[in-house]
Amino acid sequence: MLRISEAVGFMLAYIVPICFFIHIGLKVLLRNPKKTEHLLASLISTCYLLLFVEEALRFLVPIEYSGVLSIIWFGSVGLALPSLGFHFFSKFVGMGKWMSKPLYPYLFYTPFLLFPVIILNYRDLAASQQFVQSGIWKWPLYNTNYYWTFSLSILVSMAYVVLLIKKRPVSISKEQRGIINLLITGILLVIAWHVVFGFISYEGVLPPYPFIYGGIIWCSTVWLAMKKYDFLDFNHKRYEKLFNLNPSPILLVKQSGRVREANPAARQLFHEVHLARAGLNDLGGEELHGRIQGKQEIRSMETALYNGNARIDVLVDGDYVSLSSEPHVMLIIRDITLQKAHQEQIAFLAYHDPLTQLPNRRLFYERLDRATGKASQRNQLLAVIVVNLEQFKELNDRYGYEAGDEALKHMAVMITEAVGSMGMAARLSGGKFAIMIEPMPSVAYVEETMRHLYSCFANQASFYYGEESVQVELSMGVSYYPSDGVDGSALIMKADKVLQRIG
Repeated sequence: MLRISEAVGFMLAYIVPICFFIHIGLKVLLRNPKKTEHLLASLISTCYLLLFVEEALRFLVPIEYSGVLSIIWFGSVGLALPSLGFHFFSKFVGMGKWMSKPLYPYLFYTPFLLFPVIILNYRDLAASQQFVQSGIWKWPLYNTNYYWTFSLSILVSMAYVVLLIKKRPVSISKEQRGIINLLITGILLVIAWHVVFGFISYEGVLPPYPFIYGGIIWCSTVWLAMKKYDFLDFNHKRYEKLFNLNPSPILLVKQSGRVREANPAARQLFHEVHLARAGLNDLGGEELHGRIQGKQEIRSMETALYNGNARIDVLVDGDYVSLSSEPHVMLIIRDITLQKAHQEQIAFLAYHDPLTQLPNRRLFYERLDRATGKASQRNQLLAVIVVNLEQFKELNDRYGYEAGDEALKHMAVMITEAVGSMGMAARLSGGKFAIMIEPMPSVAYVEETMRHLYSCFANQASFYYGEESVQVELSMGVSYYPSDGVDGSALIMKADKVLQRIG
């Protein structure tokens, strides 16, 4: 019959840790029981649980059973722990990507081959393990085999640290680096605990095998990583509603460019594309994919994506995250197609005449000044032709402004056809147009252009407004750089002064 002090010691030494490991194991497993990482973390917690259950049972039974329990139960669980640990960390660091499939992950479980040896030789092994009663505890007498086995377990823990350190430089997000740093800290604390409480005997002071309490440090580290960084918690739990209800299209993309998930807004934006089978290249996102592969920052990146054959101008913001130990990118997409079209329209109207769609006075003067500067540097010639719609005011008064607009559009078409690719045509104001030819091949070429324009006008001197034929008349004048002026204003003024009516 246990005394109260012994019962309290038993509860604190074994029952409280057992409850802790049950709690942690269930918390981890229930987050996502289908994921290998969750299952492995839960099994590691279960192994620590079994160690404490064994010690609790050994506390309750006579000392002669300690050797058998220690070898069969404690020893077998001790073999399972490093195997599960290596499998767990290999999943986290992505070791399975470069290990051959026949070996991964079965190589980690080769220590399980020792189980038959332990079962068949447990009597001899148990005989070599001696225990002594020290107060209420049954302490083992540490021997050479114990120290060798325990030193090996320390080296295994150091191997975990090495795996994490190698993973840290290639981590793509602050979240993943934070998880790695926290896990490294936890493992180092466990190693320090094992060194202090595993190599030194505290017989009569602490419960047997006090190093197993390092499992509490390890499981607490995993739990802290889960709470702080959502470690082992793919965002289904915390961010599923935010992901699905967000009005902005969101794509979760692997580093290979394959789309892993898309929220409803993204599926609506790219409704012509089967996103479950698509990659960024299927959306026309080669430039975006290049940034992802180069691990470049993605902030307000303006690019074009495609919904089938339809172009969509977008702004993309992205952040690198790690899910299931694999690098991913969360892309938030804003459709700016209409906004960009409006901006382009505003920019177009700032330099073009809205009626004829020709460049306006502002753009023509800028291009003309640029052309005269180039002509001066290269010792070239250029010409300016001014074309004026005669009696434009009278035409508006007689037929109305709509007829005047039709006349202007009619002239714009003729002038554009006559100039072709060798010149630039613009509407200066009212019924006045200008043509710049640069570089000017020859005066004869300019005169031929004017004759061609006259010929076009002669054949199309009238147009129909409603059922009435409207007759128009033109006048043209020309000036040459540099003989008639060395700047745009002087050239236009000279051409305007020598206007001659045709038609």
